[in-house]
Amino acid sequence: MSHSQSVEDYLKAIYKLQSDKEDNRGVSTSQLAKKMAVANASVTNMLKRLSEMGLVNYESYYGTSLTESGKKIALEMIRHHRLLELYLKEMLGYSWDEVHEEAEKLEHHISEQFEDKIAEMLNHPEVDPHGDPIPTKDGKMPAIRSKKLSRMEEGVPQIIKRVKNQNPELLRYLEKQGLIPGVKVEVISREPFNGPVKVKVEEQIVTIGFAIADDIYVVEIS
Repeated sequence: MSHSQSVEDYLKAIYKLQSDKEDNRGVSTSQLAKKMAVANASVTNMLKRLSEMGLVNYESYYGTSLTESGKKIALEMIRHHRLLELYLKEMLGYSWDEVHEEAEKLEHHISEQFEDKIAEMLNHPEVDPHGDPIPTKDGKMPAIRSKKLSRMEEGVPQIIKRVKNQNPELLRYLEKQGLIPGVKVEVISREPFNGPVKVKVEEQIVTIGFAIADDIYVVEIS
């Protein structure tokens, strides 16, 4: 059964918001409204519709979560999106700050056959250009074992695995600073109260804001 683009966008947004939460509570209407850049009333109307379709568990004041059917659709859209991002970068020469917007336009319109062809052409990749995991064909999201750079101990060598924020301007800035997936980094110092973080990038020292360091995920070099 096919669904409208707005339905797929809402389900994907709910999945991502739920994944970011550190508790098991549902996604609030205000959180979803901010994510979708629409009014709370519009979100409420859509959630009622999604609930009637059996795609979300929605109860006023208690938040929203996806049903298994809703989660399956969300993961399918995320798989489309992240495969497209990698295809655009590796095969068509897009930069990593350009692929998100293009993939947003295309993700709803590719067939399952086209998805399979892309995956095969890219040798069944596990991550997109930003290091985000690509859901499997059978609808499973690979575990993310990385940790936020902002929370890492000083003086411990790390490898950047993922940049969560897809803002093109930020991605261009990070690339200019050398802060891209696969690069070796090390926290030199951090100021208190969410102040700037000084990071060694390969052999250079750069200073970035705490919020930026919070969107960079790393793994310790074993």
